[in-house]
Amino acid sequence: MEWARGLAMAAAAAVVMVAAVLAGQAMAAGATTYTVGAPDGLWDMETDYKEWVARRTFHPGDKLTFTYSRELHDVVEVTKAGYDACSNANNISAFRSGNDLVALTAVGTRYFLCGLTGHCGSGMKIRIDVVAAASSGPAAAAGPGAAAAPLPSTSSVTAAVAGSRLVLVLLYALLPLW
Repeated sequence: MEWARGLAMAAAAAVVMVAAVLAGQAMAAGATTYTVGAPDGLWDMETDYKEWVARRTFHPGDKLTFTYSRELHDVVEVTKAGYDACSNANNISAFRSGNDLVALTAVGTRYFLCGLTGHCGSGMKIRIDVVAAASSGPAAAAGPGAAAAPLPSTSSVTAAVAGSRLVLVLLYALLPLW
């Protein structure tokens, strides 16, 4: 009988470990993929990219999709100096597939432009500010005139709540085994 109790405890521990892994994956699944451009989701000369960016908050783990005609455009990641000068001479990376996926892996600012002559100067460039997700710790006191921190995206909050509920349900179900 003692071996059955040990087996039940081992099984319960395994289920808790699986639940923890699943909860972590659910939280990571909160990342968002943004298709750059509006209103049709195209990387083109019709979109006001400053306005497009202003309506979104980007976090590490998010992705950008650039969809465009390869014959008409490309996507070049550049430095701030390259962005300001509309120059892709010393680019960080270049994309030319027509359907490019760029991962935003870290906090910081990324700069992209179309490298074809005249396109960047006509507004086909985008600055992406990647900010840390809101922490659960106490907020630092903001000075006068400081802007409020952006709220986390709905998808990341939903994933975190779903993951937490899954762990609680599994733990509640396993308590009678101990």
